[in-house]
Amino acid sequence: MNAQTAVERRMQPRLQPAAARAVSAGDSSVMVSSWRDWAESGSIRRWDMLAEHASEPNPFFESWYLLAALRRFDPKGEVEILRFESGGELLGLMPARRRWRYARWPFPHFASWLHANCFVGSPLVARGRETEFWQGLLDWADAHAGPALFLHLSHLPLGGVLGEALFAVADRLGRRAEVVHREERAFLCSDLSPEAYLEQALPGKKRKELRRQHARLSEQGRLTVVRDNDTRGLAVWIDHFLALEERGWKGAAGSALACSEATELMAREALAEAGRRGKLERLSLELNGRPIAMLATFLSGPGAFSWKTAFDEDYARFSPGVLLQRENLALLERAGTDWCDSCAAPDHPMIDSLWTERRPVGRVSIAIGGPARRAAFDRLVGLELARNPAGVTP
Repeated sequence: MNAQTAVERRMQPRLQPAAARAVSAGDSSVMVSSWRDWAESGSIRRWDMLAEHASEPNPFFESWYLLAALRRFDPKGEVEILRFESGGELLGLMPARRRWRYARWPFPHFASWLHANCFVGSPLVARGRETEFWQGLLDWADAHAGPALFLHLSHLPLGGVLGEALFAVADRLGRRAEVVHREERAFLCSDLSPEAYLEQALPGKKRKELRRQHARLSEQGRLTVVRDNDTRGLAVWIDHFLALEERGWKGAAGSALACSEATELMAREALAEAGRRGKLERLSLELNGRPIAMLATFLSGPGAFSWKTAFDEDYARFSPGVLLQRENLALLERAGTDWCDSCAAPDHPMIDSLWTERRPVGRVSIAIGGPARRAAFDRLVGLELARNPAGVTP
């Protein structure tokens, strides 16, 4: 056993979840405990109410999705739920984990918890309570830092009310907060009709090619677009979606949901519960009644989130995935939905050409603790930004 391994093993117990810990100020408090100790029916009702009134919607941190993921990916309950409460009301929530390593470096830190199929990391915070939430979280992190050198938030939307409040609080407290990585992904937000939006997004030659592909595909049989927002046929739809995704390149790469029992069970549970709650839109392009392209979109408040898409590669020459996204522009006219996050990787070769708006998302590191800890953080984040100067400005 080398020296670094020995140190890590000695530090591990200090990084594990402990009994609920809290910091209080007036009638407000921040409490942190294992999700298995807290997530019961009464807590979930309060959680759901918070999600309905969150300043920035995030379906991935709502109870129906996050609990499905935690049950499959954290059966031991090592992930903690951080809650901000005031006057007995739940006003903020974020899943978190104490970690020993930061990328390849042995830097212990306190971080928001995400997994490979979670694409937004903004905490759920009641509208108008953003400043109080960040102040409470940072006070809690100072008091319970343990060996952690800093707080790290991943997949945080930049420029929105939550991000702006975080940087404002940090600035007011003289606490360093840095965007250490920034990217932009396709975003749909426009007052245009679907037809007008497509016209401004794609050149005439490309629109003509899509019409040609649609016509050629229609020659193969009866081509229909099916859009559902309820639970009718949902179980069968989920079966078809998982099978279609696994047959494609994701299956070959081992990244399809059905390639792992844990991810498949998580997906089935989350999709079923989202459908039951009216938070799932299913869109399918069917040929002779068989889906050849499918899209699952989560609905949360004024936002929509394109979670997963799949298409039959036997029909790749007709671009069924692009044809389906053309139909998906109907989101622009969906009542109650103001925008849609593609949840796609930056510079995505397909969706970036169709959706012209962009949503900046970043990883943010924040100083915690006393002068010595903050001085160490200054050195660490300085080294990281020297390698990635594009991460400096939010």
